[in-house]
Amino acid sequence: MSATMNKKTLARKLFAEGKKYDSLFPNSEQAIAAYKQSLKNDSAFTDAYVKLGFIYLARNDYGEALHYLQKAASLEPDNAETLNNLGYVYEKMFRFASAKRMYKKALTINPENIEALVNIAKILELEGNYNGAAEQYKNTIARYPDAIFPHFCLAVLYDTHDMFDDAIREYEHVLKKDPYYVKALFNLGSLYAQLGNSNEAISLLKRASELNPREVIILNKLGEMYLFISNYSAAEQALKQSIASNPFQEDVQVSIIQAQYLQYCSNPETAKKEEIILRIHFVLSLYSYNKTCREILNALNKQYHFSEFKRDF
Repeated sequence: MSATMNKKTLARKLFAEGKKYDSLFPNSEQAIAAYKQSLKNDSAFTDAYVKLGFIYLARNDYGEALHYLQKAASLEPDNAETLNNLGYVYEKMFRFASAKRMYKKALTINPENIEALVNIAKILELEGNYNGAAEQYKNTIARYPDAIFPHFCLAVLYDTHDMFDDAIREYEHVLKKDPYYVKALFNLGSLYAQLGNSNEAISLLKRASELNPREVIILNKLGEMYLFISNYSAAEQALKQSIASNPFQEDVQVSIIQAQYLQYCSNPETAKKEEIILRIHFVLSLYSYNKTCREILNALNKQYHFSEFKRDF
C-alpha cells in the first residue's frame, strides 16, 4: 500500500473518530482536533472541512466557519449544498450581498434547489424588503406547491408583520400537509394566544409539547396559557416539565410558585405549603432580589388571606 493511500486511510479513521466525539460531545475540542488531524493527512477531504465549518458555526465563530466552508466550496465548486452552507455563514455575518450571491450560484448549479430559493427570500426579509420577500416565497410556492417549508416561511413573514389572517391560513396549510410540524403548531398556538383564543392556543401548544416534550419554550408558553385561564394545576405540571430540563429559569420557577400558591389558597395543605417555601428559598438563593418570591413567602409566614394577597399580586 502506498504512503498516499496510508495517509488517506488514516484521514478517514481520524474523521470517524471526530464524528464519534461530535456525537458524544457536540462541537467539542476533541472533535475539532480529530477533524484537523484528518485534514493534515488528506488536505482534500471535503467532509472534514464541512464538519469543522458546522462546528464553528454552532460556536458562533463565523470567521472560522467561513474559512472551512470556503475550503469545501473550492474543492467542490458544483456542490449546491456547500454553497447554501457558505451563504448561511455570510448571512450570519450580515454580509447579505455575499450570501445572496452564494444562494444564486447554488441555483445556477441546481435551479430546482428549493433551499436556495427560500434563502434568497430570507435575505430580502433581513434587508427589510417585505414585498420582495413575500413575492419570492409566493413564486417558490407557485413552482413547488407541495413543498411545506416555503409556506411556513411565508406564514412567519405574515406573522412578524401582524398580518394575522394570512399567517393563520399559511400555518394551517402547513399543518394540513404535516400535522406533526412542531414549529407551525407552536407559532400558530402563540398567535392564537396573542389573539385571545385561549382554547385553540392550548390545544395547539399541547400537541406541540407532546411531539417535543423537552422543549422548554413550548412548555413555558403552555404553562403561561394555563395560568391565564386559572388552571393552576395544569400550569404547574407544564412548568415543572420545563424546569426538569433547565432548573435555572427564574421566571419559570416564579410562575410555578404562583401556581402552587394560588392552589394552596383554595385548598391549604401543609405539604403544598412546605413545597412552596422550599422552592422560594431555592429561587432566593440564586436571585435574592426577587420581589414576588419575598411577597409570597411573607404571605405564607403571616398567613395572609388569599383575597388580600391577590389584590397586591
